[in-house]
Amino acid sequence: MKIDKQKYSKDSVFFRDGVRRIDFVLSYIDDKDDQRKQERRRVYESNLQKVGLELETEDKTESEDGKTYFVKIHAPWEVLATYADVLKIKVPFKVNDIPDNSEIPMNWLSTPFRLPGHIMNPEPDYFTAPFNKSKSDFFLIEDKETFFPPSTRNRIVYYILARCPYFKDECGDRDKKGIKRLLNNGTYTAAFPLHDSRYWTKSKDPNCESERFSLYKYWAKFFCFFKEQPLNLVRKYYGEKIGIYFAWLGFYTEMLFFAAVVGTICFVYGFLTYDDNEWSKEICSEEIGGNIVMCPLCDQKCTYWRLNITCNSSWQSHLFDNVATVFFAIFMGIWVTLFLEFWKRRQARLEYEWDLVDFEEEQQQLQLRPEYETKCTNRKLNRITQESEWVLERTATDVMGKLFLCWASVILWISLIIACIIGVIAYRLAVYASFASIMKNNTATNLDVVAPYVTPQLATSVTASCINFVIIMILNLLYERVAIKITDMEIPKTHVEYENKLTVKMFLFQFVNYYSSCFYVAFFKGKFVGYPGNYTYMFGSSKLRNEECEPGGCLIELTTQLVIVMTGKQVWGNIQEALVPWLMNWWGSRKARSHPESLYSRWEQDYDLQGFGQLGLFYEYLEMVIQFGFITLFVASFPLAPLLALINNIIEVRVDAWKLTTQFRRPVAAKAHSIGAWEEILGGVAVLSVVTNAFIVAFTSDMIPRLVYMYAYRTHDELNMKGYINNSLSVFNISQFSLEERPEEYPSWFNSSITTCRYRDYRYPPDDKKRYEHNMQFWHILAAKLAFIIIMEHVVFMVKFFVAWMIPDVPSDVRARVKRERYLVQEYLHNYEVEKLKIQLSQNSNNDCTCTPMIYPSLSKHEVLSECL
Repeated sequence: MKIDKQKYSKDSVFFRDGVRRIDFVLSYIDDKDDQRKQERRRVYESNLQKVGLELETEDKTESEDGKTYFVKIHAPWEVLATYADVLKIKVPFKVNDIPDNSEIPMNWLSTPFRLPGHIMNPEPDYFTAPFNKSKSDFFLIEDKETFFPPSTRNRIVYYILARCPYFKDECGDRDKKGIKRLLNNGTYTAAFPLHDSRYWTKSKDPNCESERFSLYKYWAKFFCFFKEQPLNLVRKYYGEKIGIYFAWLGFYTEMLFFAAVVGTICFVYGFLTYDDNEWSKEICSEEIGGNIVMCPLCDQKCTYWRLNITCNSSWQSHLFDNVATVFFAIFMGIWVTLFLEFWKRRQARLEYEWDLVDFEEEQQQLQLRPEYETKCTNRKLNRITQESEWVLERTATDVMGKLFLCWASVILWISLIIACIIGVIAYRLAVYASFASIMKNNTATNLDVVAPYVTPQLATSVTASCINFVIIMILNLLYERVAIKITDMEIPKTHVEYENKLTVKMFLFQFVNYYSSCFYVAFFKGKFVGYPGNYTYMFGSSKLRNEECEPGGCLIELTTQLVIVMTGKQVWGNIQEALVPWLMNWWGSRKARSHPESLYSRWEQDYDLQGFGQLGLFYEYLEMVIQFGFITLFVASFPLAPLLALINNIIEVRVDAWKLTTQFRRPVAAKAHSIGAWEEILGGVAVLSVVTNAFIVAFTSDMIPRLVYMYAYRTHDELNMKGYINNSLSVFNISQFSLEERPEEYPSWFNSSITTCRYRDYRYPPDDKKRYEHNMQFWHILAAKLAFIIIMEHVVFMVKFFVAWMIPDVPSDVRARVKRERYLVQEYLHNYEVEKLKIQLSQNSNNDCTCTPMIYPSLSKHEVLSECL
């Protein structure tokens, strides 16, 4: 008999009786020809019912496509109580009566950024304790149906689904267990908890919280970008793990504001001191730059050129290469420390507020992975808990073999990246000559407009950066699958161990993938060039001569590389995150949109959304940590990087909130008390950033050579940079060029009176007995660079360690409140046990019955799917 869909399949999160809540939904397409799938489903659902779960199936005739079955799952109180005890889930037992005396000075200023109180704090603050089924009357249980919030209910149900077998008792195949394997082999097409309403309107059911609607209205809309995030509501709806991510992202964005302000000030300083740039004036001057003939930048195809054609790039370089660069590099070294230390304090406060202080990884989030449990064959006594647990027996040879295979794969892919980078470098060397021959003398009329602004170096740098960005994106797509595959091969024991192993592999790869091109421009380009008549070539005897920096320095090229890769990644990432899920959902639900809303059931609406995978947050963290590397490792070359990151993150917070609320199925709630391994990675990047910025200022920027010239080598009494350009260029006798090095053509202004050309280095002239050897100024500059690196690193590290020592990881008020709460929990538990004992004694004295009194009614027993019991 066909069910009346109009009556039963409305926008509801309850069974047909309107009482039992749907905690999870399984979907499948029945294949009459595949008996094995039918048998698996029958056995699996039978085992779920043995555990105590209640199932209700929606026939395929009621689905939109006419072929999909939906199995709705409800967990009754007995099951929830049993597994809440197993998972040590904290639940309230008393309203928190500790007064909150924390007041923010001038709080009225933040009023425009505030959200309503019922959104920021959706439930009262309670004292909590791990649930104990045998002491259920100790806890504040007003209504058993609503005592556990939906996020906790779906976490418990998923715990059961992940461990329930789909084999008969007589078969005993341990490997046939869990919903994940059933999804992989196609037995089920999807498994997900339900959103509680449509995101654009409240549910018509008064028993439904409509928290999804509240999140969309106050959090996921872009025009809420200036408002605070309702983190407590996010945590209540999605769980602590997703809540921690958005708390970290919001805090990171807030801290970026200060870095962006200082970086913008440094950039404005470079702009305001534009006219005081003496060396650029000399380059652009017809009397100085116009009369300096530079040596060819490549063999044969390149010709002699006048220094003043780099006038524009010299002015541009000054915007980023000035005195403020040194200050900003030091500031960012201290900012990173403040960011990490203040985040630890913020995280400690969240741990207290979200009942994660006593979060034991072994008991809560980190139960054995089902994939690990199925491989276990023996039991072993745990020395800490003194309980027997399943262990995976592995021989030393097996472990070493898998480790070797896994890390050999990682090294192979990193080598592939390096090979691609070398290919891009070869491209730069090969096409530079082509650009030079096209642009020389500005003879091409179609280039007259851009010729003064686009030099061969700039054209080469921009095209190479774009090619490098495309290679980065392609390698990312390929490597993600490889990293997941080799991590699966290691069979990590716990979920966090799995994520940590994957995090290390992915970050190492991404680090090399994204940053290698920037490292090349910053620390290798122009450093191993040689000099005219004795150039250094790539691969030894090849025709590819190593690249030189422009007279304005390599810093402007590093800036170009950083802008293209960083902004390109962010724009592409936001398009990929927002547009792709929206298009897929729009296409998938095109038929359902033509029917009345009352016929489009809640489970079908969510089924048409994209699945939020187990590693969904992993990619969000990875994206932000890569961005963090860009704004710290190379920030000395581009002070506006924090500003770009700030703008991106303001958008990122709302894009992530929007897609999670509107485009993805509701994720299974998960607990986490920190950002995990990412915290260690951020700390490592912070330390490395001090070193890289010191080297950028010393070796990539021209700051140190200018200071050495001004204080030691200037030829006049005034403390200025007059004569610096002439001093920084060495002389070469053009008659000493070999036939292979001489240009094929000469510019129209070149004549026989020109006997020398200039090149960027500090070497003795051709008429000196030490000709073309490094002169004393070179060694003075090198010593000054090394001294600057040592001094800057020591100063920044001393300040970093002092700041870290001064700022405690846990705020004093949080530490006091944690101690107070622990004391009160123990006191209330003690009083409860005393009262319970008094009741038992009074019952024993009033009754002749000598049997043990039963405080609770007898509850029906079910099989418990846990090795913990």
